[in-house]
Amino acid sequence: MPNILTTLIDKQTLKYGNRVALSYKKHGAWQDMSWNSLKENVTEAANALAALGVNETDNIAIFSANRPEMPIVDFAAYYNRAVPVSIYSTSSPEQVRYIIEDASIRLIFVGNEEQYHVARKVMAATDVLKQIVVFEDFKPDADDETSMTYADFVKTGANTGADLHHEVEERRNRSSESDTAIIIYTSGTTGEPKGAVLPHSCFNAALPIHRERLSTLSDADSSVCFLPLSHIFERAWTYFCLYMGMKVSINHDPHDIQATVRECKPSCMCSVPRFWEKVYAVVEEKMGKMSGIRRMIIRRALKVGRRRNLDYVRLGKRVPLLLAIEYRFFEHQVFTPMKRVIGIENGRFFPTAGAALSPKIVEFLHSCGINIIIGYGLSETTATVTCYPNVGYEIGSVGTVMPRIQIKISEDGEILVKGPSVMSGYYKKPEATAEAFTADGWFRTGDAGYIDDSGALVLTERLKDLFKTSNGKYIAPQAIESRLGEEKCIEQVAVIGDGRKFVSALIVPDYAELRKYAREHGIAADTNEQLAADPQINAMLAARIEKAEHGLASFERIKRFTLLPEPFTMESGELTNTLKVKRRAVAERYADVIESMYSY
Repeated sequence: MPNILTTLIDKQTLKYGNRVALSYKKHGAWQDMSWNSLKENVTEAANALAALGVNETDNIAIFSANRPEMPIVDFAAYYNRAVPVSIYSTSSPEQVRYIIEDASIRLIFVGNEEQYHVARKVMAATDVLKQIVVFEDFKPDADDETSMTYADFVKTGANTGADLHHEVEERRNRSSESDTAIIIYTSGTTGEPKGAVLPHSCFNAALPIHRERLSTLSDADSSVCFLPLSHIFERAWTYFCLYMGMKVSINHDPHDIQATVRECKPSCMCSVPRFWEKVYAVVEEKMGKMSGIRRMIIRRALKVGRRRNLDYVRLGKRVPLLLAIEYRFFEHQVFTPMKRVIGIENGRFFPTAGAALSPKIVEFLHSCGINIIIGYGLSETTATVTCYPNVGYEIGSVGTVMPRIQIKISEDGEILVKGPSVMSGYYKKPEATAEAFTADGWFRTGDAGYIDDSGALVLTERLKDLFKTSNGKYIAPQAIESRLGEEKCIEQVAVIGDGRKFVSALIVPDYAELRKYAREHGIAADTNEQLAADPQINAMLAARIEKAEHGLASFERIKRFTLLPEPFTMESGELTNTLKVKRRAVAERYADVIESMYSY
């Protein structure tokens, strides 16, 4: 049976022809690419790869922010039985070099001039990398005689003869499900990156599994590609959208996502919790400024929406007539205008994963008719392991297990996974691969959790993130951090307390919000440092933190905190490429600050 990814473009082109497959922004305007054009582009790129000497099973790298050329190169690689390896666009030269050398990559595609210069540094430092192709126009270094633009690369494919084209077709015909499809390098919070090897068999299983589970989606839907295509969540989701025949609009700059959503009006889009935390914070702020009557109407709308969507629709129960009529009124007067401001008035389905999202925010969004689908997965499992079912999902959980996937909980509380979408192992790391699986073949996720009475999976914490205070109390920092994420004045937080007598936190506030608060309360502070040190601002945040911690045990509550003037960043080594806090790096950089919180 042919692999799905090696035949997908041809099959969908036959079915959809001139219908739009991809949309992307060029010179400020959205451009459409039909399935016919996509097939032509993939064919030329596949021939060009062969012309540049890429052989079957060779690894090639893509080092770029999201753009339409990325899936084109992916599928061109599949035509050649080659393996695309994505590198995050924000990666440092050291990170790029590690992957280049680990995966023996001779050819790299880069997005822009900045990434070109990073790749040139790597090329000068290693004998492995031989060729750079740049998606955008660029000014080559004076001594660069090998790099080329993507436009010139494509020309080499368009000008190839019949023999080379025939060779590419022969390669594609030789593909098997045991071939490696992609290698996803994990950006773990500890240790060096590991390349999760996902053979074509993983996608041959995962794509039909998702179609079976996500049965309400069809080719009438459209999606915005927002998260990095370097990450398995967006990569697998985009493949699934193309597999379903959906139009995919590719957002290039993450800072443009709000405008992109309003312009494209997608019916679905995968995202991370921070996106929805900000939506929630904005709505809460606007409600706080409303008149008493208007605020009362919104509160009533939310109460009706909660009853209708959570007490009836969620459970598959028939909605009482009067409640249905009342909800229709508020949908027209409140919910649809609110969604129109965001750009999701056509939204039907919003997969969300990558970190914890507060149950309070999930309930709020569902009450507004925003269908957030909470899920759980890893690079090593070709993304989704569990997600909300259409009916009967439990808020606070990450949903129920996907078809043909198995999960169980080990004696120490670790979530174990088995199924056809689990990786074959880590690239060139047999010891790490052996450690990742139990003796009977279950993949160790490193996450702790339990299965509730409804059969849903509830995450409790990353096992490596759990810490114990000096009083012997176990603390799950992510659970506390997700609560604080509801607070609009808090942008980032790292909970501290391993081996300490109480829990503390390093907090990066939203300084735009603090400046607004300072103006409203006559606080003479302007710089981040002045705002962070101001007693009145610290007292305000202490009160909001105390409110967010309601319901936590006393030993889980933050006793002291420090406001940091600068954010955690990937460049400074405090965040992974998926924006998770590297706790060890934060603890090392802010060791003196942390000690000061425990010294009095």
